[in-house]
Amino acid sequence: MIKASKRTQKVSYAIRDVVLPAKELEKKGIKVLHLNIGDPNKYDFDTPDHMKEALYKATKEGDNGYAPSEGYKELREAIIQREKTRNKVNYNIDNICITAGVTESLQLLLTAMLDPNDELLIPGPTYPQYMIITEINNALPISYRCLEENGWQPDVDHIRKHVSNRTKGIVLINPNNPTGALYSRKVIKEIIDIAGEHNIPVISDEIYDDMVFDGKQEATASLAKDVPVITFNGFSKVYLVPGWRMGYVMFYHNGELDDIQDAFMRLARSRLCASSVCQIACIAALKGPQDHIEKVNDKLRQRRDFSYKRLNEIEGISSAKPQGAFYIFPKIEAMKSKIWKDDKDFVLDLLHEKHVLVVHGSGFCQTYGKDHFRAVILPDMKTLEAAFDNLEAFMKLRLKRK
Repeated sequence: MIKASKRTQKVSYAIRDVVLPAKELEKKGIKVLHLNIGDPNKYDFDTPDHMKEALYKATKEGDNGYAPSEGYKELREAIIQREKTRNKVNYNIDNICITAGVTESLQLLLTAMLDPNDELLIPGPTYPQYMIITEINNALPISYRCLEENGWQPDVDHIRKHVSNRTKGIVLINPNNPTGALYSRKVIKEIIDIAGEHNIPVISDEIYDDMVFDGKQEATASLAKDVPVITFNGFSKVYLVPGWRMGYVMFYHNGELDDIQDAFMRLARSRLCASSVCQIACIAALKGPQDHIEKVNDKLRQRRDFSYKRLNEIEGISSAKPQGAFYIFPKIEAMKSKIWKDDKDFVLDLLHEKHVLVVHGSGFCQTYGKDHFRAVILPDMKTLEAAFDNLEAFMKLRLKRK
């Protein structure tokens, strides 16, 4: 057999890997309740009509060729205006690049900045791509602890202890995937200060920035002053177009990131461009009505409140209260009873026994995610109620057997 490269051997994406056994059940005609994937459009959310119309118009009017590698000027200008209005941060147009989703931003950036054995500090638990792409670049993802008892806020002292002379950046995901945590201003500023002390950038993933239920998300760059910040954002979540693959990166600095930014842009040119017609539709997204955002958040807040209350009523399960995004990250308290060998075993057992699909927490961090699972709060109330009723029946049966 011709073997795959060694750097791909450890690649595993928990969020989609768990779908494979669920598909086998569905082939047998079994209905699976999906609480696994962060795609609003798979549930009862839909793209705003003015964005659909703009996409259709762009295709009809012939805007189907290549776009500039850095993205259309009008879209980048609209992003600059959003940042100025929302976050009071001023960007030069040359410091923004449009990408095929935040994942491509992350791939290009980490390829541009990491050499073998470099280290990247990432939250534990974290979105798996940060671990995967770091390791593919033969660098080391170093997880810093987030405190479940404090709503999954980052442990600043733990970050400070893990900065080394090989650290190339500190990652924040705010609001957080998978925990739904919304980071406090104090914590963000303390992390920025650590980055400044060690002359390293903060990489701030803000794709869920306007999906908040309590308080307001604060952009890292708005608090950074003279510390360089690389911000990822996009349209998938807030504007309900995950399949369009529309993201962007913003470089905030005073020259410290010139070399990395140059490398990023060279890589961006080598991969050609992000979708031309979707870029045009995203101009309409930023310049058009924004009233869908409040409606989406109202719906999610109701589902968050129900999910948080219901999960904490189930014996053997507990959960912190998420404040943003559309995830909840409960702890499997019953793991202490040794009924399951690990959280993935728990997830597969729940799937096969009660046909509820969630994602094992260790897929988001072997250290700080284990003995948890991630569920989305996107489904309608009827589906959530059925899923949590099934989970409760499952727990009662397993604990009774013990």
